[in-house]
Amino acid sequence: MTSTGPERVFARIDQSVLGPPGATSPSLTVNVGSRPVVLSPEESRRALYGTRRDAALGTAVWRQAVTEARREPRGGDGAGRLLVVWLALPGLYRNLHRILRLWQQVDQADLEAEAVLAVLAALDASDPDDPDAGGCLIKEAVNRMWAYAKRVTREIPVVDVGAFAEARNVTVPLEDRPRPPEGWEVHITPPPRREGLYATLRFAEPRRRQDDRRIGTCLPDLVFRARRHEEADLIGTLLLRPVGARR
Repeated sequence: MTSTGPERVFARIDQSVLGPPGATSPSLTVNVGSRPVVLSPEESRRALYGTRRDAALGTAVWRQAVTEARREPRGGDGAGRLLVVWLALPGLYRNLHRILRLWQQVDQADLEAEAVLAVLAALDASDPDDPDAGGCLIKEAVNRMWAYAKRVTREIPVVDVGAFAEARNVTVPLEDRPRPPEGWEVHITPPPRREGLYATLRFAEPRRRQDDRRIGTCLPDLVFRARRHEEADLIGTLLLRPVGARR
């Protein structure tokens, strides 16, 4: 069986069910044929997952464990429900570690918690007499782990939302902004309209002369002029000037 760290959910369930060394563990009495068999938690697990597991004994273990868990009062200590979860854990490890290998951003403790919640939720609707009662519980937990992992991998973590929003919305004065050593600044002054600047500016290159020289201009090669259609309304004034030039 694969072990988990001491702070993991599965490990804490192990500690709760098995208790400290030398402690008395809860027993499970199952009926196999006409005779009752008293099993410790470890023996119950071996009946379900051991190399010499007995299918009839395994079915009897799930039937008795689910029956006792469902009979527990709501205000009880939950020992029976915890035992059912503990019995389901070995059936979850393969998918648990497969998910962790695929997506390293998924937290193992959260993944284990999702599996436990799934087992407890499925337990309330389970049928103790179903020969595959344990398999149904494990299947529900596996499906929930995969669904949780896929949902988490689609999320975009933001460490500090407030700081992120503040940095995004901050307005730096023009005179404080870093300027390149050379280049051009573009300043657009819209007319005093409530709707503001809403038209499209069009930039065009100058035509080449036969001697492959530009028409007389000191603007960069890429930008020559911004123009509007002759019938369009004036939307503002565009000014190009060298970086650092006086306004």
